[in-house]
Amino acid sequence: MKKNKKPVVLITGYLGSGKTTLLNNLLKQEKRKVALIVNDMGSINVDAEILKKNGSNVTECPMFELQNGCICCTLRDEFIQQIEKISNLDSIEVVFVEASGISDPGAVSASFLAYEEDNPNTNVYLTSIVTVVDGDRIYREFLSELKQKKEERDSLAEKYDLSDEEISTLIVDQIEFCNFIILNKCDLLSADQLKEVESIVRDFQPRAPIIHSVNGDIDIEKIMTTKPFNYDQIDSSSAIQKATATLTQPGRKNNGCVDEYGITSFVFEARQPFNRDRFMEFVNNRYPSQLIRSKGYIWFSDASKDVQLFEQAGRNSSVMPVSYWIDALREDVKQSYLADNPEIKENWDSRFGDRENQVVFIGKGYNKDDIIVELEKCLDERAFA
Repeated sequence: MKKNKKPVVLITGYLGSGKTTLLNNLLKQEKRKVALIVNDMGSINVDAEILKKNGSNVTECPMFELQNGCICCTLRDEFIQQIEKISNLDSIEVVFVEASGISDPGAVSASFLAYEEDNPNTNVYLTSIVTVVDGDRIYREFLSELKQKKEERDSLAEKYDLSDEEISTLIVDQIEFCNFIILNKCDLLSADQLKEVESIVRDFQPRAPIIHSVNGDIDIEKIMTTKPFNYDQIDSSSAIQKATATLTQPGRKNNGCVDEYGITSFVFEARQPFNRDRFMEFVNNRYPSQLIRSKGYIWFSDASKDVQLFEQAGRNSSVMPVSYWIDALREDVKQSYLADNPEIKENWDSRFGDRENQVVFIGKGYNKDDIIVELEKCLDERAFA
């Protein structure tokens, strides 16, 4: 293998499992010069914004944001183009890729493998596929489905048909196709529950180390390796074979993850602030169960200075202040920031400045119009408290 090649670490995992939090923690420990590729299926790349606002060393390294699709399918070509760009950057020593929550790591890896075969002199190579597993959500929502899937897989040898598989299959694929597993949110489970989750994960992934974590806090050395990712260790029934077959199957349309799994997304945007009580009542009591994951920045009429991060994954949701709106800064600081970042002025409102609600909703079988009506009811007629 060519010396001084840049290792590529792919971070995958289902929606809300904690990929961005893990990536943030890894970047705080990383001493090498980093390049990032961050993928989000929504039309706003919220993950990339979180990384920027949290103040990790991402501000000092190139970040390539891929959105409105997944790098395993609809953004496959764009992903490979970014890999090619990074391979030619002499200053970069390691590449981290955060995949969308519904990306199939087998398909991403198949694309990467094809790229390496077509470009034997490339300066990048895949070393680690790290799957982040939400232990709490696996136990509460998916455990029975995964057990059933294990029984089906043990008893059936039928040809894999991606279009007919349910969401649990996507989770299985992500668990199956990796060489490191981060079992996250372990603090939300008892010892017995944790053991049960780990057992079912191990049924699908017999080789990869399972690393327990809380808030994605792990030692970076536990997932770092200089060895190329070993494709040969994956069984013929696993995701790489399915993904490779998908790439070469005659007449197959590249419809992407949304069509494959029935998952769609939309963005809610509004300049008017939310009324805190109305919004929290909606989230706590009337939130649609069809929404798998929601994430974005909002503002409340009783806290006009604070950028609030809203996140929802399954039955869990949270709202917390993470930063200040630029328009809320001291005047001289604000003007200096705007002078250094003129692109912000393109979306500047004469009344509210940079304040706005901007949330990506991801789900299956939801009614978009009904959700928008409910969100609009939560808006406050007052501009500021």
